[in-house]
Amino acid sequence: MASSSSSSHSVPPASISQSWNYDVFLSFRGEDTRKSFVDHLYAALEQQGIHTYKDDKTLARGESIGPALLKAIQESRIAVIVFSKNYADSSWCLDELAHIMECLDTRGQIVMPIFYHVDPSDLRKLKRKYGEAFGKHSVGENKQKVESWRKALEKAGNLSGWVIDENSHEAKCIKEIVGTISSRLPTLTTNVNKDLIGIETRLQDLKSKLKMESGGVGIIGIWGVGGGGKTTLASAAYAEISHRFEAHCLLQNIREESNKHGLEKLQEKFLSLILKADVKIGSEIEGRSMIERSLRNKSVLVVLDDVDDVKQLEALAVSHAWFGKGSRIIITTRDEHLLTRHADTIYEVSLLSDDEAMELFNKYAYRKDKPIEDYKMLSKDVVSYASGLPLALEILGSFLYDKNKDEWKSALAKLKCIPNVKVTERLKISYDGLEPDHQKLFLDIACFFRRRSMDEAMMVLDACNLHPCIGVKVLIQKSLIKVSNNQFGDKRVDMHDLVEEMAHYIVRGEHPNHPEKQSRIWKREDIAYLCDMGADAVPMETEVVAFHDYFGAPDLSDVVANMKKLRWISLDYYLVSSFPSNFQPRELRYLGLQCSKQKELWHGYKSLPNLKTLDLHFSKNLITTPDFEGLPCLERLILKGCVSLEEIHPSIGYHKRLVYVDMSDCRALKRFPPIIQMQMLETLNLSTCIQLQEFPDIQSNKSLPNLKFLNLEHCGNLITTPDFEGLPCLERLISSWCNSLVEIHPSIGYHKRLVFVDMSCCARLKRFPPIIHMKKLETLDLSCCYKLQQFPDIQSNMDSLVTLDLSCTRIKIIPPLYGRLPDLKFLDLSNCWNLVELPDLPSSIAILQADDCPSLEIVRDLSDYKWLWKVSLWGCYKLIGGERVLHSMLEGNAAKGRFMSLLLPMVKSSSRIFTRLVTLQLPSN
Repeated sequence: MASSSSSSHSVPPASISQSWNYDVFLSFRGEDTRKSFVDHLYAALEQQGIHTYKDDKTLARGESIGPALLKAIQESRIAVIVFSKNYADSSWCLDELAHIMECLDTRGQIVMPIFYHVDPSDLRKLKRKYGEAFGKHSVGENKQKVESWRKALEKAGNLSGWVIDENSHEAKCIKEIVGTISSRLPTLTTNVNKDLIGIETRLQDLKSKLKMESGGVGIIGIWGVGGGGKTTLASAAYAEISHRFEAHCLLQNIREESNKHGLEKLQEKFLSLILKADVKIGSEIEGRSMIERSLRNKSVLVVLDDVDDVKQLEALAVSHAWFGKGSRIIITTRDEHLLTRHADTIYEVSLLSDDEAMELFNKYAYRKDKPIEDYKMLSKDVVSYASGLPLALEILGSFLYDKNKDEWKSALAKLKCIPNVKVTERLKISYDGLEPDHQKLFLDIACFFRRRSMDEAMMVLDACNLHPCIGVKVLIQKSLIKVSNNQFGDKRVDMHDLVEEMAHYIVRGEHPNHPEKQSRIWKREDIAYLCDMGADAVPMETEVVAFHDYFGAPDLSDVVANMKKLRWISLDYYLVSSFPSNFQPRELRYLGLQCSKQKELWHGYKSLPNLKTLDLHFSKNLITTPDFEGLPCLERLILKGCVSLEEIHPSIGYHKRLVYVDMSDCRALKRFPPIIQMQMLETLNLSTCIQLQEFPDIQSNKSLPNLKFLNLEHCGNLITTPDFEGLPCLERLISSWCNSLVEIHPSIGYHKRLVFVDMSCCARLKRFPPIIHMKKLETLDLSCCYKLQQFPDIQSNMDSLVTLDLSCTRIKIIPPLYGRLPDLKFLDLSNCWNLVELPDLPSSIAILQADDCPSLEIVRDLSDYKWLWKVSLWGCYKLIGGERVLHSMLEGNAAKGRFMSLLLPMVKSSSRIFTRLVTLQLPSN
């Protein structure tokens, strides 16, 4: 095939507002090409999705030919004229041609001629067959039209087109023609998505991720909450770019189709749509092979909508190698996990902004004769309820379309109690796809933990054996929950308002007015309803009771014994003195009574064989703990802030399963029972137990073999530390503000696992034991140990020490640190009033602080410290040579990094204090 070498006709630009019902009008001489070239060309155009008018395919029998054809020509964006040898013999063809050329001038129609075994000059000069035909027309009944036909042929012969002769490969020619036609159609798509609210920016974002300019195969996933607009966005992209591919297919409702008909039928539908032919396959394996064989050399656009199972992707688009260069595969799903292995890029679709949501709602909710202003506040309530979810806005808007104001108000009131079933059922699809354990996890989170601490949620859910670490990840990937940081950096669990409402709808189930038949109770009115049932309450289905309110939880003491299926209880400010004797929930795994008023949990011994967490923090009236022998599976005990707690049951010392014990701020506690068999304990927090006089008696060196964190902060009566040989796995030790502490057990110097030691503000401490083998220690804080006079005796290199704080001590001489602390980066010697000279520092030092050291006179040359970027010597009035410090710092790497900080002392005379003027040449950077 060759392009016509004749001069091109100038085509007027089409109006943007022009209405076109067809992409292409095919004009041809039926006897010459209908069953050959034109038939193949038409099939190729239709396969590409190009809407083509061809008279024998479109015209209804009995319809008047003339007007129908004229109308079809006028409504077609592009006219393709196949000039064959006998084209001019047909007056019908010449009438089509004349009208096409008129539309070129008047309507901006695009005209593309194909010279099929004809030379363009035959048209322009009426040679050969064209000359013969016009000779006949000149003497026949059409002689009055001959001049207009001649001008139309001459104009067409001057247009750029394709010349097909006996040497041309027709299949290749047709492919090129269809490609060129496709490239002229993008202007048609400008209005395709005009009615979709908020689509423009999202479509541009998606197209940037599609990287259409890239020649490789791209697989892009669109992920988000149900009803969030994934299908709409994918369909809009498909409408806008499908013309650029050799073949394309939008396969919708894959989840539903797969469940109903199986993967083989899905593959058949996929191949039939993309190949524009009826395809049958015998098996899923055969289907995979046929997809790869049919498409691996084609540039295709495929949209796989609503995928919910990896097997669907494996059956339809398992590999990039299945598709030809330039192909793009778009997958929409609610499950991010399905995309992590298959997709190159994942695009999370964003919900509508308030303005977009209002626009979408207005589109569905208002008739032309309904004044929007009268419904403005009601509309805002609906839009707020939908929280940017397009599905909810469309459904609610359509429902309210023909309703009056009173009916709108009634509908809104109903939504506060009963959600819209259509919205809820669509969202519930994600829930239905979860495993049973993940369903239980989701309902617990939705009912009790929205916007609450992630750490709190994980602790409770882990106690209930719901394996939240993996489960929460699944729920995030399913678009059911989100985890984000608040302004303080704490992780919080959240979800869409309507997803939360869907969960509540599931829990209420078939018994919305009977809380005793529901698995979870969290509303005050439901708890009050149960309390009113009193001791006569029937056995209940309740698995969880949680209520968090400053005004306190209602008294459940009469009915809680009837909740035999209880997994966890969490109540704030619980007012009852103790649980009744018949309270025996054997499945209970978490019991939390934060800020409760109880003096004791229950009288005597009680067996709760599955309880894993007992949280009574800030229960200020609590005097004693229960017998821990009845809680054999207990792992976490939280008694923080129980300021009246005087006695811990001695059975705690024999507990073999406890991992975490927090008794901080138990100000009345004088003694912790002897530790006999607490082999699993990893954390022991006794901070601010101000009356605690000695560390618990460890009666065996191996009784705390797994303790990693020990907090004794503000234990003001503590005199000495424990023997660290009995704590071989200890990593973090905090014993700051122990004002009576005078001795640290010498075994600390041999400890090989300690990473962090904070003994700051131990005002009576005079000496830190010799450091023999503290290889892993990274931080040592001895600041404000006012009586400490000697620098710790380091007898072996401390290769891991990064931070050393000796500020506010009485140390006078510091031995050379070079070699002993090879990785030290931060050294604080501020307010060391006796310090005369700075030591020889390791080359790794980055920050040196020695403010307010009035005896300090000598600072060594710092030019060897290449990583030193901050030095602070404020208030060291005897110091001489501060300028030398500055110049030496400029030689190091800090200056190359373009940031350094130096605070030099002022000069102090008998009458005044003033600053020095320092002049220096700054580096070029």
